[in-house]
Amino acid sequence: MDRRSFLKASAAGLAVSAFGGVPAFGQAPAKRVALIGCGWYGKSALFRLLQIAPVEVVALCDVDTNMLAEAARMVAERQASKKTPRTYGDYRELLAKEKPEIVQISTPDHWHALPTIAAVQAGADVRVEKPTSVDIVESQAMLAAARKYKRVVQVHTQRRSTPHLIEARDRFIREGKLGKIRHAEVYSYYHMRARGNPPDTTPPAHLDWDMWTGPAPMRPYCSIAHPRGWRAFMEYGNGIVGDMCIHMYDMVRWMLDLGWPTRVSSSGGIFVDPGSKANISDTQTATFDHGDMTIAWQHRTWGRAADPDYPWGATIYGDQGTLKLSVNQYDFIPQQGETVRGDAVYEYEKYPEDRTEKDLERHVASAMRAHWRDFLEAVEKRTTPVADIEQAHISSASCILANMSMKLGRTLTWDADKGCVAGDEEANRLMRRPYRAPWKHPEPETV
Repeated sequence: MDRRSFLKASAAGLAVSAFGGVPAFGQAPAKRVALIGCGWYGKSALFRLLQIAPVEVVALCDVDTNMLAEAARMVAERQASKKTPRTYGDYRELLAKEKPEIVQISTPDHWHALPTIAAVQAGADVRVEKPTSVDIVESQAMLAAARKYKRVVQVHTQRRSTPHLIEARDRFIREGKLGKIRHAEVYSYYHMRARGNPPDTTPPAHLDWDMWTGPAPMRPYCSIAHPRGWRAFMEYGNGIVGDMCIHMYDMVRWMLDLGWPTRVSSSGGIFVDPGSKANISDTQTATFDHGDMTIAWQHRTWGRAADPDYPWGATIYGDQGTLKLSVNQYDFIPQQGETVRGDAVYEYEKYPEDRTEKDLERHVASAMRAHWRDFLEAVEKRTTPVADIEQAHISSASCILANMSMKLGRTLTWDADKGCVAGDEEANRLMRRPYRAPWKHPEPETV
């Protein structure tokens, strides 16, 4: 089968799997949708949903009133009803008053756990950005809540829904063309760590900085933090490992059907740019030990990429070939024969607005739509989505373990059955980060 035929067959399969055997969305009342976190990626995700399903966005929540007003205007322009969604500054009020059926959570990482848990308790199905959380106990609590309240929770690890990556998995890994696979590398060489040292200032009047900070430690406001620069600070996330590694590590686990790592080790630090206000590492390596398979991560926010065509991606090594993967393309390099290349799928003919939408990552628009279709199918059939909270929990927690290993300076052995680091109480204490009052750290509930 040539690539064009393969992609047509794959696209047909996605369409059938997303809607086959369930009522068409137009034949039932429109699902009531809410968005919590109205920044760049929240709007990008929501607008992909509006492209494929006749839902009604009833409410939006954000602590930045300017961002909230802009999102409300844009949603009214795009949704079929042309209605302006109601706006809130507190997700708890939104959930209580609106009772949405679907909630998209696109907040900074330190605000993933509490809204997700509250939404499933309120009866909503949830789609939340990656990673699941900033600490492991939060992630465990999110998984437990999804199971207790029997809600669909999909995480936006959308590599699992990326057409050209599905193609690469099916054509080369599942068909055995790599042979025995024993090692993979995942990496990011983007110069994405914030630079400079802007002064601390009074937050702008349109931003509720106390609510934005929420359960995280209170830092003085500076221009890096909001909008979009908050990943520069470990208080709000897990650095580049928690942002970029999770995507590629999760992709490799999915492609190779891997579960938990047994051991995680990491080293690194701020080696090149100590003058920046950012407190995340600029250089870091990590190794995830899966028994007879290892996955090694590296990031540098300086210097050149090892391969300019793959500044962020994964390389899977087999004894019969090598597979290089990124959000833009793949290359299968056999031991004998010519390299086979595949590229990201664009759908401009069907969705021409993709060409002009501000800040849209156009190469992932098709993946975001496919991810939504998979989620909607799971909601209708009450099944498990491709990026279920449990799989995202494994990938997120493993990346958090890497940062814990770097901090402690030793390898951590993970006991997946008990959900803790084996024989290391100091490490286990790091699984739960202190919450700022009055916020209470969530605990895993039993069913």
